Amino acid sequence: MSAKTLDDFAQAGKRVLLRADLNVPMQGGKISDLTRLERLVPTIKELSERGARVIVCSHFDRPKGKRVPEMSLRPIAVALAQVLGRPVGFAEDCVGAPAEAAVKALADGDVLVLENTRYHGGEEQNDPELAKGLAALADVFVNDAFSAAHRAHASTEGVAHLLPSYAGRLMQAELTALQAALGAPKRPVAAIVAGSKVSTKLDLLTNLVARVDILVIGGAMANTFLAAQGADMGKSLQEPDLHETALKILAEAKRQGCEIVLPIDLVVSEKFEANPPTRIVAADAVPAGFMALDVGPASVDVFIKRLPEIKTIIWNGPLGAFEIPPFDAATNKLALAVADATEKGGLVSVGGGGDTVSALRGAGVADRLTYISSAGGAFLEWMEGKTLPGVLALGA
Repeated sequence: MSAKTLDDFAQAGKRVLLRADLNVPMQGGKISDLTRLERLVPTIKELSERGARVIVCSHFDRPKGKRVPEMSLRPIAVALAQVLGRPVGFAEDCVGAPAEAAVKALADGDVLVLENTRYHGGEEQNDPELAKGLAALADVFVNDAFSAAHRAHASTEGVAHLLPSYAGRLMQAELTALQAALGAPKRPVAAIVAGSKVSTKLDLLTNLVARVDILVIGGAMANTFLAAQGADMGKSLQEPDLHETALKILAEAKRQGCEIVLPIDLVVSEKFEANPPTRIVAADAVPAGFMALDVGPASVDVFIKRLPEIKTIIWNGPLGAFEIPPFDAATNKLALAVADATEKGGLVSVGGGGDTVSALRGAGVADRLTYISSAGGAFLEWMEGKTLPGVLALGA
């Protein structure tokens, strides 16, 4: 999809409604991670420095159409001002008189944050009247929230049909990276897919076997595939009711010419806790009373040796229970190898999904891959081959 970008309109004096993702993580009433705000800086600074009047809208949490004080964007606006290094105004509502008055008071280059769009029930219902209210505040709509692009909401999809619409720099970077990863990738393409359950990633696996050359399956998902083929998995987490589905995916992959790579060894333990006694066993022979908690070193080495032949990698999901040492070892080792191949060998590497981002950060490689998407659900739906309404509307 070819969306127009900030390069395609004159910004000076324009009122620009910027759909951002200010839904930052909070702990104890404080923002625990500023990444989403930091990623907005290039778009906001460019608009502001070129003389636009920047009107930022976003959802925050799930107030379900009510004004929940703890879900106000006011403290997020304060944090955004600190990240930007310039004043940021705040409007008590996202539409109506409070928003209109705040927008009217803006000078060229000013930045304003509107109150939580989900204070209105019409946001998640893509209510045309709410979309009209938002559109009335601006001359131009810019969407920089790829992470919310899988939702057809008033502030992501509805308003895009009412104003000239463009992709912000973060949205542009996401679309460019995703196009390079699956749209028109350099081949061979490998996908690394892991997680706890096959059931949560059926659409993803089905889409990928038709689009990639190599599919590496790790995490507890791999247990289900191994068990489906008759492997003894001890007390490992797996889904017996999906054995038939796993076999169908393997058969379809073979038909499509997609090579499925499963672990050949596993790190097992009797306890799921930090630093317990562990063993390395063959992937088809987990002892009774033991559970597989990470991919084994031989499995990782086999794939690392193949990196020179691979041109593109998409990564979704850590290989093991990475939150608890030593079950982060396989993910860390492979992440470092992928980072090296990216920097030295020209590999195109794109990772995304909540746990994936955390795992790659933990491995110290988040800034060494080609692109890391923090979009979560939108990234997963894109990998599943689904149409994202917020992106589609930009091309309308």
